[in-house]
Amino acid sequence: MSSAMAGAVDLSGLKARADAANKPTPSGAGPGGPGAAGGGWVVEATEQGFQNEVLEPSLQVPVVVELWASRYPREEQLSAELERLASTGGGAWRLARVDIDTQPRVAQAFGVQQVPMLVVLVGGQPVDAVNGAIPDDRAAEWVRSLLDALRERMPAIAEGERRAAEATGEPAEQEEAEDPRFTAAEDALEQGDYAAAEAAYQAILDAEPANEQAAAALAQVKFLARAEQADPSAIERADANPDDVDAQLAAADAEMAADRVEAAFGRLVNTVSRTGGEDRDRARAHLVGLFELFPADDPRVSTARRALGRALF
Repeated sequence: MSSAMAGAVDLSGLKARADAANKPTPSGAGPGGPGAAGGGWVVEATEQGFQNEVLEPSLQVPVVVELWASRYPREEQLSAELERLASTGGGAWRLARVDIDTQPRVAQAFGVQQVPMLVVLVGGQPVDAVNGAIPDDRAAEWVRSLLDALRERMPAIAEGERRAAEATGEPAEQEEAEDPRFTAAEDALEQGDYAAAEAAYQAILDAEPANEQAAAALAQVKFLARAEQADPSAIERADANPDDVDAQLAAADAEMAADRVEAAFGRLVNTVSRTGGEDRDRARAHLVGLFELFPADDPRVSTARRALGRALF
């Protein structure tokens, strides 16, 4: 989800007008009123009813505001597909249509430059927008990505999806059961017991050597335990004593804790290149351990891996 629009649109004026009106909206009693289509999940929104029809529902589920103009040809296929998706979505999200020709203050609030325009409201604030039409055959994919991005933040999305599944007779998606081994490790980590968390993740790896989730978590825990003890002055000591391998390892951890990733990688590559035997193995292993803190395709990791290869061979 893009946050580019957050805070950039002031909807307080529409809210004030709705509060001042203090009367039922033309489309019925708010988003679930008799004038709303699609089981209350599709509504023709108005300036006076914007609070009840759009802002309040967006506290529970995302509301897609479809801005169009009656003086221009409407994207009928896209509009119909959005209505179908909202009507069959069980309330996982809502569609609010606004004709900016009859509701000019809504257009002004959103700074509409062209129509159609789709704006996603969450918690009363715009979080994403699409200027221009999207192909109607991609509307379902767009809505799905929207719900996927917000499902953990807005529990009512899952409730709506369960209603939709029950209405169609399809089994609702079951949440994946938590692995008690990971739960125990995460509990230990939350309590700051790094040793217990490390032991728990290591036990998972002993039983399942290919478990990438456990391997990544173990690398994180090992680093967190070291980073908590990291001393920023270790960098200065290491720079003054380039042949002190222990100092170089401690300095690399301090740099990593300060988010100086390239500096930490470069320091250890240089240590590998100028040492041999056990010292070289220690520096190489420490560097590889730091690699595991990042996705394998992180460009900083890729660059450092190539440098390490040159230093070794």
